[in-house]
Amino acid sequence: MIIFVSMDDTFKTIQATTKSIYTEKRSKFIAYAVPVRTIEEVKTELEKYRKEYYDARHICWAYMLGSDRTDFRSNDDGEPSGTAGKPILGQINSNELIDILILVVRYFGGIKLGTSGLIVAYREAAAQAIEESIIIEKTVDCETSFIFEYPFMNDVMRIVKDLEPEITEQSFDMDCKMRLRIRKAKFEEMIGRLEKIESLHFETEDKDSLEE
Repeated sequence: MIIFVSMDDTFKTIQATTKSIYTEKRSKFIAYAVPVRTIEEVKTELEKYRKEYYDARHICWAYMLGSDRTDFRSNDDGEPSGTAGKPILGQINSNELIDILILVVRYFGGIKLGTSGLIVAYREAAAQAIEESIIIEKTVDCETSFIFEYPFMNDVMRIVKDLEPEITEQSFDMDCKMRLRIRKAKFEEMIGRLEKIESLHFETEDKDSLEE
């Protein structure tokens, strides 16, 4: 497992989907850690596993989205309140991960685990799925789009060469349009330099559309 130290404009997530199996008193807990970016992706993944494990008693889950860590949810799926989704989310938080969904499929083994036993089982199942994952570092990026006159192309491209943003959109005519994405740490410098170019104006007042 590879773990990078996070900086202010970076975050940790997982590289690919992983699977692990945890057993406790004949109950089987099948855990998946899945990289996701949006609520729509979360819904799609949950539906996929519900179809695959249609005969399971419970499919409990939790997710965390976005570098500000404010978009999250957990679900006990019929287990006693707080015994499944919350400990799964706790493992996501303790590993400082975002853009991740962890779901745990439970097949009952005939022996009740009790509240504390369920908490431990779901926590360990989630922890094992994370342990199987390759954890990677990504940058928090910002985007801006702007329009400028063609004679000032060299001025714009000089900034692109110096700061190396990703060009996500561009069109060249009498008026040129460009959209750039750059890591958050360099964003203000790029905006400051672009603002000095004659004829250049940003497409919206909000120049710092934040992307994860």
